[in-house]
Amino acid sequence: MKSKVIGLSQVKATLSAALLLLTAWLATTGTVRAGAPATLALYFIDVEGGQSTLIVTPHHRSFLVDAGWAGQGVGFIPGGPKQARDANRILAAARDAGVSKIDYLLITHFHPDHDGGVSELAKLIPIGTFIDHGKPSPDAVRTGPDIEPAFDAYRALLPGHPHIVPKPGDRLPIPGVDVTVVSTDRATLGQALPGSGAPNPLCGKAAIPAADPHENPRSTGVVLSYGQFRFLDVGDLTGEPLFRLACPKSLVGPVSVYLVAHHGGPDAADPATLAAFAPQVAIMNNGLTKGGAPGTFQSLHHVAGLEDVWQLHLSGNAGANGNFPDGFIANRDEGTSYWIRVEAREDGSFRILNPRTRQWKSYLPRAAGLHESGAAPQ
Repeated sequence: MKSKVIGLSQVKATLSAALLLLTAWLATTGTVRAGAPATLALYFIDVEGGQSTLIVTPHHRSFLVDAGWAGQGVGFIPGGPKQARDANRILAAARDAGVSKIDYLLITHFHPDHDGGVSELAKLIPIGTFIDHGKPSPDAVRTGPDIEPAFDAYRALLPGHPHIVPKPGDRLPIPGVDVTVVSTDRATLGQALPGSGAPNPLCGKAAIPAADPHENPRSTGVVLSYGQFRFLDVGDLTGEPLFRLACPKSLVGPVSVYLVAHHGGPDAADPATLAAFAPQVAIMNNGLTKGGAPGTFQSLHHVAGLEDVWQLHLSGNAGANGNFPDGFIANRDEGTSYWIRVEAREDGSFRILNPRTRQWKSYLPRAAGLHESGAAPQ
């Protein structure tokens, strides 16, 4: 029997065909999208009423805002990193995004639902640059027994790493995006950002008092811009500093996505704040019973121009009858830990995935009108 001789051109053709098939298959899985423009990815991670938001730039740099709780949550009770609930949820998001290092970590403020998980996370994935407002206030340390040990564990990680303590108006050195600090250590922007500064007719005479008067008003907040897409995260900023960003005029201006301050607690319900930021979409990192206050739901239901509100959890709070439709809720109980994922483009368009329902919803740039036609997730 004669052996069949295959020419070099046939081999090349076969390999090309195989490569095309592989690329097409990867495109269907979401790993590769042929010809797709560069995107910014944001993961709002379920840390049960704390905060952790992973941002991956088109340059593939990772920027993590807060790291959730230590151990299994509530207080500061760290344990083995492999059993740490929130650190492993962050690690899973990093792996999904294809990053093997946290290039920049911002701790908005020193409460254990924001900085508690850092010491365990650092044993699971390298962390590069640390960003924070320096140290917790003495009043916070006196009134919160978990604040000092959580901060001590965090501070022990700083030697040998770049450490930034920014001021309002500073830009963080993250390639591929523009990240401007709008608040930190009770200070806020001294002047309006470009494109903002409009008077706010909804402003009252004073801020809603902060539920926690010590650390939350010291939160380091940032607005991140990628072309026309703008994302605002102010941590648990509440009280007078949050009010100053919105009144008597908006110092931040309209944003594409707003992570509702303080997990949607009652001190984040001021309609004037929501009007000042004029979000196209709001995301609430509430827990089943933490955050997600009835008054905040009520205010969100009446924000002009707000297209949708997404929740990390269904709120089980008494009187929380304002939950948004099921398709916009990532977790219905504490038995799951789905994140909410956003993919944004430079033109201001973006889409949001609810992994629980496996449904995406796409949004056009605000200047181009409302979201793309099609049924809302159910």
